[in-house]
Amino acid sequence: MKVLGHKIELLTGLLLHDVTMAGLQELRFPEEKPLLRGQDAAELENSDTFLLAVDTDWKEHDIETPYGLLHVVIRGSPKGNRPAILTYHDVGLNHKLCFNTFFNFEDMQEITKHFVVCHVDAPGQQVGASQFPQGYQFPSMEQLAAMLPSVVQHFGFKYVIGIGVGAGAYVLAKFALIFPDLVEGLVLMNIDPNGKGWIDWAATKLSGLTSTLPDTVLSHLFSQEELVNNTELVQSYRQQIGNVVNQANLQLFWNMYNSRRDLDINRPGTVPNAKTLRCPVMLVVGDNAPAEDGVVECNSKLDPTTTTFLKMADSGGLPQVTQPGKLTEAFKYFLQGMGYMPSASMTRLARSRTASLTSASSVDGSRPQACTHSESSEGLGQVNHTMEVSC
Repeated sequence: MKVLGHKIELLTGLLLHDVTMAGLQELRFPEEKPLLRGQDAAELENSDTFLLAVDTDWKEHDIETPYGLLHVVIRGSPKGNRPAILTYHDVGLNHKLCFNTFFNFEDMQEITKHFVVCHVDAPGQQVGASQFPQGYQFPSMEQLAAMLPSVVQHFGFKYVIGIGVGAGAYVLAKFALIFPDLVEGLVLMNIDPNGKGWIDWAATKLSGLTSTLPDTVLSHLFSQEELVNNTELVQSYRQQIGNVVNQANLQLFWNMYNSRRDLDINRPGTVPNAKTLRCPVMLVVGDNAPAEDGVVECNSKLDPTTTTFLKMADSGGLPQVTQPGKLTEAFKYFLQGMGYMPSASMTRLARSRTASLTSASSVDGSRPQACTHSESSEGLGQVNHTMEVSC
């Protein structure tokens, strides 16, 4: 495998660092019927935001899987052998509520023009979904992950770069553990690798008795500070979650997410036969997010040579909504680390380091790996490093 060297200079008035990147491979796909797409973040207060604009570039599909139908929307045309970007939303949301602001952001178009984009809606969570019949058994988190190879096969993808948030991040991580050869890289926002214990389960049950389902979900999506301030964003999402997502279906997804098991990953070298994610991973969390502790723990369980931990300053529970520009820059950098888009402009990303940086690149079989950095080494001799994004 030929390894390509790319040098990127990230400037915030000063040259911050140089990184050596590895080269990579490419991919293909098909499509069907047009779907509606929403507007940008400034229009979030409008409850019809995600149903206004028609974009015939988006096509929707209902795909048969071993565990039922999956609703998927896709945009793009074949780009050689490049992987598809495949997203999976958090519980309480769907692909529109979770990702429209991010993927509609102007600078993101520089990325999406190079890739096929495939949004997956968890069963019954899409706009206009019919309510599941009485007694319907919602797929487990493992089964949700096992549905994704059917999507990959349906469109003829060779492999994907996944972007997941919360529950969606857990599903994509599980997918990568079960089917590592189908995943080129992962961006995991607000991931919690831990299962729910009895105390957590009881707290969730109690919350369900004293709060409405939308309010219960909001406490998962937003920080306490955001909820107390009751920002326009929180008010908008309270309305959207209550009106756009089928409540009975959402309750099933919420219950299943809160019944999840530990992700069962360990940093290589810490336990015998440690199992972890083999692909490059970028972990993302806001510095004021309810998921911060879970993301930090997930970082401690991943390979530091293939993991980047991105902590976004002045950001709450939905960085892809509140900080789409900064996240776009970080995503460009992540893709460049895998050998894609070497000439893409980098203008907003700022790095603050807790220690000097090192660069590393490796090849796993026939697939190149990214040069990445991790926050903590856990005694493995790696350089401790934190990535933070600020204005």
